[in-house]
Amino acid sequence: MMENPGFLLTIFAFLIVIGVLVFVHEMGHYLVGRWCGVKVETFAIGFGKEITGWTDKRGTRWKLCALPLGGYCQFAGDMDPASTPNEEWQKLPEEDRNQSFQSKSLLQRSAIVFAGPAINFIFAILIFMGFALAIGHPSTPSIAGTVQAGSSAAAMGMQEGDRIVAIDDDAVDRFEELQQKITLIPGQQVALTIERDGKQLQLEGEIGTFMVKDRFKNEYPIGRLGIGGTVEFRDVTLLEAPVVAVERTIGVVDMIWTTLGQVITGQRSIKELGGPLKIAQVSGEQFALGLNSFIFFVALISINLGFINLLPIPMLDGGHLMFYAIEAVRRKPASPKLQEWAFKSGFALVMTFMLVVTFNDLTSFGLFKAFSG
Repeated sequence: MMENPGFLLTIFAFLIVIGVLVFVHEMGHYLVGRWCGVKVETFAIGFGKEITGWTDKRGTRWKLCALPLGGYCQFAGDMDPASTPNEEWQKLPEEDRNQSFQSKSLLQRSAIVFAGPAINFIFAILIFMGFALAIGHPSTPSIAGTVQAGSSAAAMGMQEGDRIVAIDDDAVDRFEELQQKITLIPGQQVALTIERDGKQLQLEGEIGTFMVKDRFKNEYPIGRLGIGGTVEFRDVTLLEAPVVAVERTIGVVDMIWTTLGQVITGQRSIKELGGPLKIAQVSGEQFALGLNSFIFFVALISINLGFINLLPIPMLDGGHLMFYAIEAVRRKPASPKLQEWAFKSGFALVMTFMLVVTFNDLTSFGLFKAFSG
């Protein structure tokens, strides 16, 4: 069994993951902001005290800061979290005002904000395209090659040769899709639509729960149906690669959405959510497994980062877009007081979430057990 990677390797891998993805995210804001004629005053990786940096010929300060958990792209005129024009902004020279974020149209501001999460998805799609071209794409139909005795599939009445075409009316076509969906729903009651001898049948039952321990001794529950099949890969052409990559990205988003919904509805414990420390741990583990595993992990985290930032929570990009949608409907922005209250509430919500997932991380590492023991 492979030993856990050392502390230094874990930190190194984590800094690469966070550094690359924050850079990519903020570069999305930066590029679209520049395209819309907005001056960028600061492009920062990390928060807090500046470690090193330089100022380019356009006046943008590029800097690396001490706390590497995020970053920001500060546009000219960003004087408050909601980026609302105020008296101080009105006093700026006309040339400076025209280069500020507030001076741009609603569509331009929305595009600048949306560009950050969007480029995270594009970055993941490019990685998945590379994997598709290098190793191919899973193409095995979702057919039960074997049915394990005593499994949930056997209890439902599934037979060898049955083809699963839907799980709770959610269509599946490939064995890989079936595995992904079943893995996320241990212990849940489902209705499977199958094809047998040219006819469609519906089978109902509970997905089995199986505790998995990986080579790093991490233990977690997964769903298991109890059927066998071999995933085969087919070659992918350059024209097919973007389609395959987009489908894979959509599949990951679906997994994130499903897991989030399970936590909200109580089907999964909030204790299963991980934070920065867990990401650091897995970063080190994936780095130790090899370059392919690490790059694939970077793509998954990039999608997570894009997804989370699009949630309609004030302070996140999705919160800004929510207010822009309100502005589009009302034909005027929400009041500065409302926006200030919303962004303070959003900040409190994000900080609370960070505390919860950090507590989960420390608990999973056995810290509190060590203190209590």
